[in-house]
Amino acid sequence: MRKHHPKNERIKRQYLAYLEEAKRMSVKSTDQVAAAIASFEASTGYKDFAQFHIEQARKFKRDLANAINPKTGKPLAKATVRSRLMHVKAFIHWLACQPGYKSRISYSDAEYFNPSANDTRIATASRERPVPSIEQIRHVILSSPAESDIEKRDRALIAFTLLTGARDDAIASLSIKHVDLRARTVFQDAREVRTKNRKTFTTWFFPVGDDIEAIICFWIQFLTNDLMYGPDDALFPATEIGLDKDGHFAPVGLKCGHWKTANAIRDIFCRRFQAAGLPYFHPHSFRKTLARLGTAMTTTTEEWAAWSQNIGHDDVKTTFQSYAKVPSHRQAEIFNTLRTKTGVYATDGDEPDHDTIARVLAHLQKKAS
Repeated sequence: MRKHHPKNERIKRQYLAYLEEAKRMSVKSTDQVAAAIASFEASTGYKDFAQFHIEQARKFKRDLANAINPKTGKPLAKATVRSRLMHVKAFIHWLACQPGYKSRISYSDAEYFNPSANDTRIATASRERPVPSIEQIRHVILSSPAESDIEKRDRALIAFTLLTGARDDAIASLSIKHVDLRARTVFQDAREVRTKNRKTFTTWFFPVGDDIEAIICFWIQFLTNDLMYGPDDALFPATEIGLDKDGHFAPVGLKCGHWKTANAIRDIFCRRFQAAGLPYFHPHSFRKTLARLGTAMTTTTEEWAAWSQNIGHDDVKTTFQSYAKVPSHRQAEIFNTLRTKTGVYATDGDEPDHDTIARVLAHLQKKAS
């Protein structure tokens, strides 16, 4: 059975180059696009894209609806389905203006890749996700062992994430020189640090406790004084793998090189939270924790703007909309408090005053009759 089409491969390479060079998409993003187009191509039996027909779009949507996630054994999430459809839609739309295709594909053909309105609403709905409290994070940090070099690094890694709110991929690429303990800052230089959208900015330590800050000071002193690391060496060195006393491959210490990805950082968070008897919270969730802390600590617009910039956002609305939404349990507390201020509906506790509700209902029924 055919597994590729030479003509398709050529036009796909052109499209991916267009995304990277003209649309300035990252390689990571174009990899996702390539995967979506490959799945559509497989759905068509690797037919020439120039033979596109709207029935292929319909079949692709049916195939995605019936597809199973190999990791979970469940159907693909609506968000995943929508993402793949939108990638292929954009590709077909681009094909419609390419020589050899524009006479066979119209721009309107790409619209057949749109998911249903209901599926779109499900895929784009905002859902509340668990966010760790400051107390939970501090419990993990302060209960973590710090005997071996690896344990010291792991504890400092979690403390640093809370102290700065930096993204995990940026942390993986930071060097010692990027941290200024005197100024209490981290310079996220996009020339050397893998920041989001390669943005350069300075982060000041968040006010989460002197003990958390002290852990970072101790860690950097340990790196420079005990391990003799230089300013260009990794702030959080990767794990050295070697043979243990039983002749098995195992972690044996640290090596001064940087992590290539943030996967190891997430694994450390998972292990540390589980060891502390808490559910796993990924590093990015700390940014939401800090955003909620900011809503409680800041009292002026200027303070909130500074807090938002410290997270790395250019617009304070981004922090509010994506990070500082009121959690459901706090929303319930606010409404229970408001109920005590509304006169006839006021109650002394959180439970509804059923007698008052009954009197109001009787009054409304009498008025309606």
